[in-house]
Amino acid sequence: MRTRPEPMPALLDRQQERAVLDGLLGDLRSGRGCALMVRGEAGVGKSALLNYVVGAAEDMRVARAAGLESEMELAYAGLHLLCMPLLDRLDALPGPQRDALSVAFGLREGAAPARFMVGLAVLTLLAEAAEERPLLCVIDDVQWLDRASAQVLAFTARRLLAEPVGLIFAAREPDEEFRGLTDLEVRGLPEHDARTLLRSVVRFRLDEPVQDRILAESNGNPLALLELPRGMGPAQLAGGLGQAGGQAVPTRIERGFRRRLEALPADTRSLMLVAAVEAAGDPTLIWRAARRLGIPASAAEPAEEDGLLQSGTLLRFRHPLVRSAVYSASSLPERRAAHRALAEVTDRDRDPDRWAWHLAAAAHGPDEEVAAELERSAGRAQARGGVAAAAGFLQRAAELTDEPARRSERALEAAQASFHAGALGTAAELLAMAVAGPLDELQHARAALLRGRLAFASGRGGDAPGLLLKAARQLEGLNAGLARQTYLDAWFAAVYAGRSAGAGDLHEVSRAARSAPSPADEPRPVDLLVDGLSLLVTEGRAEAAPLLREAARVVAEDDIPLAERLQCSRVAAAAAALVWDEGYWRAILARDVQSCRETGMLTQLALYMGPMALMAIWRGDFAAAASLAAEEKELTTATGAGFSRHATLVLAGHRGDEAEDAATIEAVAAAAEAAGQGSGVQMSQWLSAVLFNGLGRYEEALAKARQAAEQAPELYVSMWALPELIEAAVRCGQPQPAMDALGRLDEVTRVARTDWARGIYARCRALLSEGEDAERRYREAVERLGRIGFRSEVARAHLLYGEWLRREGRRSDARTQLRKAHDMFADIGMRAFDRRAGRELLATGETARKRSVDTRGELTPQEGQIARLARDGLSNPEIAAQLFISPRTVEYHLGKVFAKLNVSSRNQLDRVPLSRLGAS
Repeated sequence: MRTRPEPMPALLDRQQERAVLDGLLGDLRSGRGCALMVRGEAGVGKSALLNYVVGAAEDMRVARAAGLESEMELAYAGLHLLCMPLLDRLDALPGPQRDALSVAFGLREGAAPARFMVGLAVLTLLAEAAEERPLLCVIDDVQWLDRASAQVLAFTARRLLAEPVGLIFAAREPDEEFRGLTDLEVRGLPEHDARTLLRSVVRFRLDEPVQDRILAESNGNPLALLELPRGMGPAQLAGGLGQAGGQAVPTRIERGFRRRLEALPADTRSLMLVAAVEAAGDPTLIWRAARRLGIPASAAEPAEEDGLLQSGTLLRFRHPLVRSAVYSASSLPERRAAHRALAEVTDRDRDPDRWAWHLAAAAHGPDEEVAAELERSAGRAQARGGVAAAAGFLQRAAELTDEPARRSERALEAAQASFHAGALGTAAELLAMAVAGPLDELQHARAALLRGRLAFASGRGGDAPGLLLKAARQLEGLNAGLARQTYLDAWFAAVYAGRSAGAGDLHEVSRAARSAPSPADEPRPVDLLVDGLSLLVTEGRAEAAPLLREAARVVAEDDIPLAERLQCSRVAAAAAALVWDEGYWRAILARDVQSCRETGMLTQLALYMGPMALMAIWRGDFAAAASLAAEEKELTTATGAGFSRHATLVLAGHRGDEAEDAATIEAVAAAAEAAGQGSGVQMSQWLSAVLFNGLGRYEEALAKARQAAEQAPELYVSMWALPELIEAAVRCGQPQPAMDALGRLDEVTRVARTDWARGIYARCRALLSEGEDAERRYREAVERLGRIGFRSEVARAHLLYGEWLRREGRRSDARTQLRKAHDMFADIGMRAFDRRAGRELLATGETARKRSVDTRGELTPQEGQIARLARDGLSNPEIAAQLFISPRTVEYHLGKVFAKLNVSSRNQLDRVPLSRLGAS
């Protein structure tokens, strides 16, 4: 007769871990949100600690969920399980968030929601659920969460601050999404507690050397100490825990569970296999499937008596390793039978995806009917925004397809879905599977396109342009629209790779695009850009300027579909910069940043932070640039994107902290060089030249400016490097390089005739002029650049004008210009140029006023961003939606803003100078 196992001993030791958990609960009770990742090997006690914290949170609302290995392919499965008890608050969410979450959970139909809009919806839902009392969310086995759930929960965790919501995760080893969260590592028990636990399991006396060996083999793992000695007598334990070999403790624990399973009746093992396959633990579904397999109701009793299975509202295993042991100990036919029984009892209409997944697992071989069902599940997953789930369904569909051409087609679709889900390795494997079979001409071209995009996304910057160029050529006679989009991709990849491009450099791509067939219909923005940019490289700026200007105008002003605009808007912004049209450039940036915020496309949004920060710096708004750099950091962390942090880079080049900013630029340049990103190297060289000119290190500025100006001379970074080259060369007493650069600058600005272009040219021409001509050009530069609001560029014009006046012996006039420059630089935050202006003022006989630095009222970048939006009239929920935080967090930050600025309401923010609304 079986006896029930001894009750579990009380939680031993863990004072340090419990103190951390108690502190988290204390933060929740005081209204502060927080997140914690509890990590450690299987069996080390993570679940026991989660049970402890749940028990200590009796005064809180608690929601629990766990990742399930068999549901890793079902989009938002883990998130849905966590949020299901909270959906009574769904109607309280703002409309776009409510819709996004409803579609993600399959509660309604609609367009696929952006992943980060789902994240914002979850954040708001949790905050709503915590209105009456704190909310504690506990998520176990995070390593088995479906990817969509993991990404949303990681996004939410990073935004908890002023809402009493706690997220506690537990994982053996957390995925990349959770990097950076507060971390609590759980290790084996200390020796004293491990001995106590061992004595609670082994009732007879063990010799000291035997105890020592068992403790050493278990490494203090509590589950190992509880499970491995079970059923072993004194003679068996005399040699320790058995022939361990090189096996890790979790593997040995699982083997121990398998030995116990072997002693159970066959019907009990069959029932446990059904429970292992039906990962949600729904007893109704499990018993219905069991009856189909002829398993009696009494089959559960032996497993319950042995402590391996717990029945109740849900059927739960003692530990995830029991589930793993049950599944691995079963034969393939047994697993198929369990999946088949569950497919037969699963409601096809209510849960078609789980039904299809069980059918696929039950398949003995290729099955077109099941593959077609999986394909339909992939479509539903795509509609919910579950790209990773769609990829999983399509991959299994391909594996179940017998007909070679259909198999290759599905493998190609699965590869593309995996690419969009960020699973680059899987995408490459599926692409190889696709091209191994028969593909038609269009499919071969699509495969080539995917190969090029994989190269670009994988950081192989030098390979991507040639691969994309090859794909574009293949697509020309098959899909003209896709071919031209691919030429644009290849052009951008060639710019990105710069000198690192192998086959398919900028000139080769441009020549090929020029020879491609013209569109049959009215040209789209993509067509205008392909024609204009390829013409720029092959024929020159004068010929390309009209097309580039028109493309920039269309993207800036016309009402074109969002998807089409986002395909080309970053390149359209570059086109506006190339023709020196700051109005179109600003309009494109503002429009697309707003679209990205509204739709939650944070990966795309991160790409706009650099150009937005550059525009803010030129307009003299370092507070905004600092906020954008902070947001860029947050976005790249949240999305896991590997983009260079260009906003941080441009801020460093213009701010002028000699040691810190030079180191930042060098680090970015080194990373870009290693990744084959020539454009990042070139940008770093240009910004180094700006920094060194501010510091008065003109020889170094000249060297860096030359390097930047020599690369891709058709493009905007090289043309922005020319003014730095001219200024540095003049200060180094090298007029010829300055004259050569001025000739190039004349060529690139002559096509524009905008105040931006002519103002920069006038300032540089003045450096190489004399007498009245020089003075006239300095005044023209100040007027033109001031007209478009480029305060930092105006300040540099005042500085150069003042330096020229001092050298002309006109000290009084020089002081006027240098004082203006000094005041503007100080107000903007351009510290190196500020000090340079101060030195020049001193040389005129006037001492520059020293400004005291009081940082007590200085806003952080996020506080500054919130203050600006509040000043613009946005409500707290509107600010929260734009910055992907909760309204309560906005309220929390505004309270700190009011205290620092000594105001009592948002209406008074109008009286605060913009320069104070952020850290410079």
